[in-house]
Amino acid sequence: MVKIVTDSASDLPPQVARELGITVVPIWLHFGSESYRDNFDLSPEEFYPRLIRSRTLPTTSAPSPGEFAQVFDQLAEETDEILAIMLSSKYSATYEAALQGKEQTKKNCRVEIIDSFSAIMGLGLMCIAAAKEARAGASLEQIAAMVREAIPKIQTRMSFDTLEYLRRGGRIGRAQSLLGTILKVNPIVGIKDGETYPFGRERSRPKAIERLYNFAAGFVNIRELAVEHATTPDEAQMLIERLDAIFSKERIYISTVSPVVGTHVGPHVLAVSVLEG
Repeated sequence: MVKIVTDSASDLPPQVARELGITVVPIWLHFGSESYRDNFDLSPEEFYPRLIRSRTLPTTSAPSPGEFAQVFDQLAEETDEILAIMLSSKYSATYEAALQGKEQTKKNCRVEIIDSFSAIMGLGLMCIAAAKEARAGASLEQIAAMVREAIPKIQTRMSFDTLEYLRRGGRIGRAQSLLGTILKVNPIVGIKDGETYPFGRERSRPKAIERLYNFAAGFVNIRELAVEHATTPDEAQMLIERLDAIFSKERIYISTVSPVVGTHVGPHVLAVSVLEG
């Protein structure tokens, strides 16, 4: 069976990754001289209070090619086909590190690596769909083709109370245009062509959440749907309850934004990701 690999910026819920057999390679998070493997050495529950208290923003770095090579070699003991679906190359060197890791593998195994041009649960939903195809017996070629076809069918919207973390972390992309307003607004951004893209702003948090609901409700055919938050589980759950009217809440994935992603989006992000059918 084809094994699916991704990185921790996919924000996959750990239990979902375990159930579907998806291997998650952690991105590195650095608080000064202290380094942590994302979601392995530092949980969201530990991270966000520290982020809020910290006067300096932590930094992040891609896994090394050697780390990817080790993962690929370990999985080669179980399979002869691996598909790695990575965080957008416009956000991180993770995709490039995976490519280099493939060249360093010692075991005889086919490894295909795809740049998702996505992040958070947009990437996560691609991995979930790929893992389900693998369990159904699809080949590496079939799953890779499905993932590439899914890339333009992934849509994500995120609501923030500030874009300061994106700005300071250098991941703001075209959403730079939303900075500088004198009004207290809630920016709405998404991911387009692999980078952060502005989709508007709302005057209040409730209106921003309504915008996320309307975004998801606007799809005619939803294959997979996810809601994620950093520190506001009640908001996420309320949004899921509303979305139940258009897509069974039992099928909606709920995720907590990982520390590495949280470094760049801050503690009050709320997001919806959709994979169109």
